[in-house]
Amino acid sequence: MSLNFYERELEQLDRTYVAARTADIGKLKLAIASTSESSLIGVGSGGSYTVASLLCNLHEAYTGRVSRPSTPLELICNPTLASASPVFLISAEGKNPDIVEGLVRARRHSSRTIHVLTNRDASPLMDRVDKLSDITPHIFELANKDGYLATNSLLLDAVLVARAYGELDNNNEPLPGSIDELRIGNQSVKDWVRDAGDFVDSAVPRKGLIVVFSPLLRPVAADLESKLSESALLYCQLADLRSFAHGRHLWLAERADDCAILALVEPGLNELWRHMRALVPKGVPIHEMPLSGAAPKDLLAGLVAQMHLVAAVARRLAKDPAKPDVASFGRELYFTDLPTFIPGPPKLGRRGERSKYDVLGARWPMTGSSGVMSRALDSFEATLEQQNFRSIVFDYDGTLCSSQRTDAPPQPAVIEHIQRFVERGIWVGVASGRGNSIQEHLQKCLPAELWHRVSLGLYNGGWIGRLDSDIPVTRTTSEFLSHVRRIVGRLETLGVPIDRVKETYPHQISIRFREGVNTENMWFVIADALRQAGLDPSTVVRSKHSVDILGSGVSKSHLVANIVQECGVDPYEIVTMGDQGAWPGNDASLLEHRFSLSVDLPSRRLDRGWKLAPQHKRDVDATLWYLDKAVIASDGSFQFKLNA
Repeated sequence: MSLNFYERELEQLDRTYVAARTADIGKLKLAIASTSESSLIGVGSGGSYTVASLLCNLHEAYTGRVSRPSTPLELICNPTLASASPVFLISAEGKNPDIVEGLVRARRHSSRTIHVLTNRDASPLMDRVDKLSDITPHIFELANKDGYLATNSLLLDAVLVARAYGELDNNNEPLPGSIDELRIGNQSVKDWVRDAGDFVDSAVPRKGLIVVFSPLLRPVAADLESKLSESALLYCQLADLRSFAHGRHLWLAERADDCAILALVEPGLNELWRHMRALVPKGVPIHEMPLSGAAPKDLLAGLVAQMHLVAAVARRLAKDPAKPDVASFGRELYFTDLPTFIPGPPKLGRRGERSKYDVLGARWPMTGSSGVMSRALDSFEATLEQQNFRSIVFDYDGTLCSSQRTDAPPQPAVIEHIQRFVERGIWVGVASGRGNSIQEHLQKCLPAELWHRVSLGLYNGGWIGRLDSDIPVTRTTSEFLSHVRRIVGRLETLGVPIDRVKETYPHQISIRFREGVNTENMWFVIADALRQAGLDPSTVVRSKHSVDILGSGVSKSHLVANIVQECGVDPYEIVTMGDQGAWPGNDASLLEHRFSLSVDLPSRRLDRGWKLAPQHKRDVDATLWYLDKAVIASDGSFQFKLNA
């Protein structure tokens, strides 16, 4: 008997499985680890929805964080889903217009890096990824294109996700080496599918399949429903075992000849299912998929098994689900231009107000806009636009370059603006918790003849000099920081998730935590440890990736004072810019300056430190928005024209 296209695809599954078992998933593991303290949103359609469901299922199982698989349309209609949760968008080929539009809307609302898992390096989705900031692609190429139903792409991505969670959990039970080792209960997948033959013969004439399942096995049930429905093989309805008991049993009472039951169960619900099965009317075909648990290997076994079950149903109907006759109206439905028909969400209040309310804790539910807040915004904007500036001082990470753990220079568009400022006589300063790596990056990006007009405040302002200055190697110790180092060492021995500690005496001690650890939470751990030791915790500041304990007199604001004293610039002619403006953010002192702008978290003061960039622009995007609004005059000063 010759194989149809779908069956030939299934023959490639073992090769795909082995490829996924050996792929480099280091970057994907870091992405998942970075979400460990958050709920997440997984977004996909069809087979990619199955992977999104698997992702959320495993995230809940391993982290306890309630997570939600969503279709792109759910995200498009309610983009605030992305406002506080990390988002993983999944698309095998990246040509689905829904996922492309979902990416655009998510980027406008998410305050976090968005991840894209795809199997094509070149696609409409990747074209859009390249044009947006803070999008991390995870590309795992698939040699052969799937047919109408997702098979090899689904298995590839599912194994990658399952591996990532298992390895992050230090799973001592790695995935089996091949598909043949996957088990449905005590059977191989092939044996289980063979034994399901009589059930398929009974179910197909009835045209309807009820899939009852353990909630832990939802991804398997979701993909079975997707394949049967999208290929028009059987009408399929899903219900977990107890939802079925809440009314859906009427199908068995009134339309028993129209349905069959497939039960996806794991040991935790075996007894419940045995009780329920005994109550099902005689004559209703029933078959079971008894998985040995809900671990990654079990879920993968269920996914592979149901793909073969679909093949058996299709063979019984003499259909090839990978090569259906798709009507022209179906293609038009698929390629509908969504932005034409679904307007964007309304703006959430005035530009700048929302972020100020958020940092003050005045989130939903609120009593309404405050006249005090509105007047403060009007006053700040008006004063800012009227002011002439001769100097601008930037934070580095999260302001001039993306706030990532990797050490990278600013993008060319940022460097072009800095060079334009310096060439026109405007004094530029850069303040950062980092050290000489910043000097190295900027020296490579800027012409040497401009270096003497760029001031640096490294180690959070502990060292101040020019871009062309030699940074001295200091061996000066600090009793305070030495005591801090001993305290941090004790925390490490207690299991506090510290990745590395960098000591830069006498300026600061910088602590980086393992990927996924929330630095906001860890700030309290470090500050409280200092408090218990009788030390002043007010010197502890945080960025998005580290907590820094500053030495005596260390502050980014000292760079502003240096420019005033050494360069003769009036304080009111200096504007500062940073991303962590609310204390204990490490830009709080920088955004205490009278004229200061935030690119992410504003200051809590109403007379300064506003984030005036559009809500969906943050970090480098917001910096570029401000700089595009800066108009330089012939006398070497500049003004912001925010509404131009």
